[in-house]
Amino acid sequence: MSLPEFMTKNLRLPAMAAPMFIASTPEMVVEQCKAGMIGSIPALNARPQSQLDEWITYIKSELAKYDAEHPDKPSAPFAINQISHPSNDRLMGDLEIIAKHQVPIVIVSLYVAPQICEVVHSYGGLVFNDIISNRQAKKSVECGVDGLIAVAAGAGGHTGNISPFALVAEIREWWDGPLALSGCIATGQNILAALATGADLAYIGSPFIATTEANALPEYKEMIVQGEAKDIITSDAFSGVPANFLVGSIERAGLDPKNLKRDDNKPIDVSEKSQSFNTWKDIWGCGQGIGAVKKIRPTGELIAELIAQYETAKKELLTRLS
Repeated sequence: MSLPEFMTKNLRLPAMAAPMFIASTPEMVVEQCKAGMIGSIPALNARPQSQLDEWITYIKSELAKYDAEHPDKPSAPFAINQISHPSNDRLMGDLEIIAKHQVPIVIVSLYVAPQICEVVHSYGGLVFNDIISNRQAKKSVECGVDGLIAVAAGAGGHTGNISPFALVAEIREWWDGPLALSGCIATGQNILAALATGADLAYIGSPFIATTEANALPEYKEMIVQGEAKDIITSDAFSGVPANFLVGSIERAGLDPKNLKRDDNKPIDVSEKSQSFNTWKDIWGCGQGIGAVKKIRPTGELIAELIAQYETAKKELLTRLS
C-alpha cells in the first residue's frame, strides 16, 4: 500500500479534497495544495469550457509562485475531476485541456472511459476512480485506473451505502494500489481512522463547503455549520442516483423530505412543483460528518486544524498502545 512519490513528498496531511460540483473553486484548490493536501475541482465547474484552460493555468501559476517563495514547504499536487458519461459532451474537449497542462491526477466519476486512461497515462499522470462497491472497484482496475476512491456510507453528494470497514477490507483483499476513503471524514481523528482501515488517503468534501473560498450561498454554508447527521437525507429522487442532501435545502425548495418520489426511474418533475429548483444549485449535497463543522473560515485555517488534530490523534494512539 503505497502512493507514488510525487503524491506524497509534499503532503503534510494524508488527504485528498473531493471535487465538489459548483462549490469547488480554483482559489480553494490553490489553498488546499498550499496547505499540504491534494486539491481538486470538477472540470464541469468551468463554464464556458475555455475557462477550464484559464483555471488550470491559474492554479499552476499560483502554486509555482508559492513554491518559489516557500521552498521548505512546497505545495501538494492537484487533481481535475471528469464526469465520464455519454451525457457529458465536453469530455473529450476537457481531456484535451487536461493533457495540454499535464494535470498530475485525474479523478473519474460514474464509469471509466478508456480514452481517459490512455491520454493521462501518455504524459505520466494518474487516474483515480470513485467507486461504491468491491465489484465496481474490480471493473475500474480492469479498465486501467491507477487508484481507487472508496465512497462509503455517509459521504456527501452521490454516496455509497457500505460501511467503510467492510468496503476497504474487501478491496484490500486483492488491491494493494493507491486507495482513498470517503464518507463522514471531517476531523483529523477521522483521517487517522481512514488510514487505520487500510486506506492511503482520506477523501474530504463537505467541510470545505463552509469555507470562504467555496462557491456556495451563505445560507448553504450556515446550514452546514448548524447541521448534524440527522439533518442529512439519502435520496435518488433528484439525480436518479442515491445521494446525500441537506434536509433544510429540500424544505427551502418547497418540497417535503418525507415524500420524495420518482416515477419510472426519472428524477422529480419540477414542472409540477410550486417552486422550480435545480439539483446541486438549490438542493444542497452534504455528508453526514458535518457535526464537526463549527464555523465558516478560510480553507487554509481548516486544513491547519485538521493537521493539528491528526498529529495529536497519532500521538494519543501511540500512548494508548505503549
